[in-house]
Amino acid sequence: MKRYFPFVFLLLLNACTGKQETTQPTVEAITESVYASGVVKSRDQYQVFPTVSGIIQQLLVTEGDVVKKGDPLLKIDNEAARLSTENARIAAEYSSVGANTAKLSELQETIDLARSKKQNDSLLLVRQRNLWANKIGTRVELEQRELSYKNSVTALQSAILRYRDLKKQLDFAAKQSQKNLQISETVTGDYTVRSETDGKVYSVLKEKGEMVSPQMPVAVIGAANDFILELQVDEYDIARIKPGQQVMLNLDSYKGQVFEAKVTKVNPAMNERTRSFTVEASFVTSPPALYPNLTTEANIVIRRKENALIIPREYLVDGTYVLNEDNEKVQVKTGLKDYQKVEILEGLTKEDVIVKPAQ
Repeated sequence: MKRYFPFVFLLLLNACTGKQETTQPTVEAITESVYASGVVKSRDQYQVFPTVSGIIQQLLVTEGDVVKKGDPLLKIDNEAARLSTENARIAAEYSSVGANTAKLSELQETIDLARSKKQNDSLLLVRQRNLWANKIGTRVELEQRELSYKNSVTALQSAILRYRDLKKQLDFAAKQSQKNLQISETVTGDYTVRSETDGKVYSVLKEKGEMVSPQMPVAVIGAANDFILELQVDEYDIARIKPGQQVMLNLDSYKGQVFEAKVTKVNPAMNERTRSFTVEASFVTSPPALYPNLTTEANIVIRRKENALIIPREYLVDGTYVLNEDNEKVQVKTGLKDYQKVEILEGLTKEDVIVKPAQ
């Protein structure tokens, strides 16, 4: 008589190992969130650009230095600018009104002489008219006195006009030369690159002797102890992001730890290359030490529900069905979703048993 026990045992073993996984809905909290990646930045962080081209003559700061607004960061070789400023200063001194007092004094003496001559000619004219009234003298002598007086009046007016014109020219030349000097001094000042804000020097990008231009950043400066997050959110999700939403994030430098932040700003311009928007967030709980450009991955919480009927997302079929114990499709209505769980609004109770679909 033949025995079939080993064959039956194999059939039973296969049946056991092929058993499908099952679960039941549970009531728990669920949050729906949007994924974002980004970097840590110092608040008010910016790149420092020089306004002139040249060779770095002296570096005045190093990484980690704390600076105040207006503090010098580096100096660029400015020999040509220095000579130009000196030339402008000489021109300003030469053109000043004080340096041309001799010319004005000379014209003032001319005015005084013309005024004296006018007064003298006026007296002679009055005397000649009195003589003429008493039938003394000739008509020609009277006319000569009148002509002399008119000439002296004209000469005085002309001297006054020349004085005023010279004064106006000297004032204009002095102001113009002073402006040119101010421009030269400003240009010379541009060869010293200064900090625009209070903060910390996070990076010095150039070394002494290197060539720089207004297109080249030379340093990175930002707030010393105030950091923010710059997160990139996909264009498909940006309409759901609003200031005040909670952000849960982790940092590569602090693996296994979760920190909390809050959305503070949604920048409205989209980056056309990455098709994403920049969202700024401030830390609510932060690590003990932060540095600019640390990378982060975050979830921006859109909605939260405390007592929701939950099943694993992998138990959904085509997004709207689950399998019951008889492997029959049961239609359900879903609510909030995260990466692992989904809320069931209709179609199941927490007593129901569902089967995990075959992969």
